[in-house]
Amino acid sequence: MTAAVPVIIALIVIISLIKRVDILEVFCQGARENLITAFELCPALILLVTAVDMLSASGAAQALSSAAAPIASSLGFPSECVPLMLMRPVSGSGSIAVLKDIFSKYGADSFAGMCASVMMSATETTLYTIAVYYSAVKAKPKTGVFISSFTADVSGFLFASLFVKLMLFS
Repeated sequence: MTAAVPVIIALIVIISLIKRVDILEVFCQGARENLITAFELCPALILLVTAVDMLSASGAAQALSSAAAPIASSLGFPSECVPLMLMRPVSGSGSIAVLKDIFSKYGADSFAGMCASVMMSATETTLYTIAVYYSAVKAKPKTGVFISSFTADVSGFLFASLFVKLMLFS
């Protein structure tokens, strides 16, 4: 398995020699195009990071978590994981910080810790992903993209709780 990367690189060099492709030129062209794409994504990423920081700093995220906790509990979802449910679609690093907080407060082997672990692996940073990919192709996302992403996130959160209850705490 450790020989896979050198073998792939050797194949690329051999095929480029056979086809008479200038590897350095193609590599530099691809790098140039990717730097331009990265530069064009910066405004969307800066906006998203600023919005997440403002939401957290203003206390709105905490207020929203407190308001949603009783609803989540009535659905069988651990109220301790509501902040993770709110952060996960927006920020990967922010949701890791929330996960760490859940682990330190309740433990990784608790119901909340296990649900949070499954939630992290079963969901995606959907709003971040939508912002990045649609900015890259310079298109405006359709409403259906947000609806399907929101539905997938809610399903992932609720089924994470159900899975942990059925498989680990039954």
